[in-house]
Parts: sequence; C-alpha cells; structure tokens
Amino acid sequence: MQIRTNSIQGYKGKTIPFTILSKDGGSRSLAIMLPGAGYGTQAPLFHYATGLFLKRGVDVLQVNYQYNDPFYDSFSMEEITKAIIHDVHEVMDQVISTDDYDHFFFVGKSLGTIAMSSELKRDNFLSAKAIWLTPLLQRKDVSDAMISCEHKSICMIGDADPCYKEDRFKEVNENPLFTTKLIPDADHALQYKDDVLGSIEVLKDVIESIEKWVDGI
Repeated sequence: MQIRTNSIQGYKGKTIPFTILSKDGGSRSLAIMLPGAGYGTQAPLFHYATGLFLKRGVDVLQVNYQYNDPFYDSFSMEEITKAIIHDVHEVMDQVISTDDYDHFFFVGKSLGTIAMSSELKRDNFLSAKAIWLTPLLQRKDVSDAMISCEHKSICMIGDADPCYKEDRFKEVNENPLFTTKLIPDADHALQYKDDVLGSIEVLKDVIESIEKWVDGI
C-alpha cells in the first residue's frame, strides 16, 4: 500500500490536508472521498468504500477538511459553503496537476455533496461517476445539481434523515442516470437509533449496493 499525504492552503488560510492511497501504483482511476462535517474519511461508510475501490485497483483521495473545527465557529452556513467549494477545488487542482488520472469517482456525504455538486460541473470530470450519500436535498443547489446531473450516479438516504425531502427525492429518481435507494427509518448517519445490529445491516446493504453499482458500470 502506498500512502501519500499533502495539503493545500484553503479558504482564509486554513490548511486542508489530503491523502492519496494506492494499492499497486500506476492507476489511471481515482475515487474522491468528500466527507461530512462530523463524519470523516475514517468513518464506516468511507472506510469500507475506500477498501472497495482499492480492491478494484482504483486509487483513493481522502479530502480531510474539518468544518467542525473551532476555526469555523464564526462562519455562517453561506461561508462554510464558500469554504468547502474553494477547498475541494484547490485540492483537485493540485491532484490533477501532479497525477495522471483520467477516470474519476466522487463519493460525497452530507456537506461533501455541496462540493461534489460544484466539482461535477468542471470539464475535467465530464465522465465522472457520482455516489451521493445522505445528500443535502433541502438545499436547492444540491437537489438541482442532482436533478439535472449528467453523470451516472447512485443516491442513498434514509427517510428519517432531516435532509430527506420526498418531493426532491422523487425528482432525482426521475433522472434516468440515477440509481436511488431510500432506506426506511435510517437517520443522517444511515443508522437506526438505538439499534446497533440493525445499523450494521444498513451499512452492509449500502456497501453492497455501491459495490454492485460500481461493478455494473
């Protein structure tokens, strides 16, 4: 396993670290992990998704921003939005300029789907594939990006997630490029409250769904 760490100077000078994992080296494919504010790249969904891609010879980029850091305590949601779009854009610029990738997968959860919505508009990623985990459907920028998305995508969200909006989810489901999965009673972490074993089953189901979708592309 090859592990490369680096960082960029992000929004308002905050250092944004990132890591590139490679199983064998020389891969032309890259999976970009864009976590949530309190759900990092070492959390279960990203941990197992990382293993899934590495097993298939796809390098993995973990963007390790921390928007729950005290540095951001005075930021409004509007400014957090500016920060994540700026920071991920800067990370991707650096990675693209130094590594020779031509196939991309984006895996975004929650806050990460804001950055993913923006990055998928770039010419570099016209053929990228997208995995939307608990997307912020209540935000017009995210739901509009999904509804009009021209990338093959899979979306998974629970109906007990406060970010789930039935009408917008239905519109996303009408996009022929989307595979969607609505998980009854699952919350924003794709877990069941007070049900550890049930939550593990949901995790297994989500990872199996991603695996099946990736292998079917």
